[in-house]
Amino acid sequence: MGSERLETKVKLAALWAVVMFNMAMADIVGFIHPGALQNILEGNVGVEPTAGLLLVFSALIEVPIAMVFLSLVLPPEAHRWVSTLAIVLTATFIVVGGSATPSYVLFATFELAAMAGVLVLAWRGARSLRPARPVST
Repeated sequence: MGSERLETKVKLAALWAVVMFNMAMADIVGFIHPGALQNILEGNVGVEPTAGLLLVFSALIEVPIAMVFLSLVLPPEAHRWVSTLAIVLTATFIVVGGSATPSYVLFATFELAAMAGVLVLAWRGARSLRPARPVST
């Protein structure tokens, strides 16, 4: 395994970690907004927080967490397609499930930028993900 290959995989994993941490911090900061916790305690969250809905949200949050590891172990061809699917799911969750507060918009911007970086590295940078061909002598 060449150092360039490892370096690209580490970059991909790091970008997914950026997405993951920004998602977590957006939620934490969101709880601090005036009235947010009170609305949650009173059940005023816009939708009925059923066990099924929470399971779906949990699964969607799990996607970038899993991608940190998968970026390091998947072969390049599989990684490109898995990352693309993960980006579609995660970006949809971020945009549809978010709010218009300035702090959320800031976090979402960094999340989407990191995922754009993943796409660029996974598709354009595919050459650096492929194992080096042995030099015949």
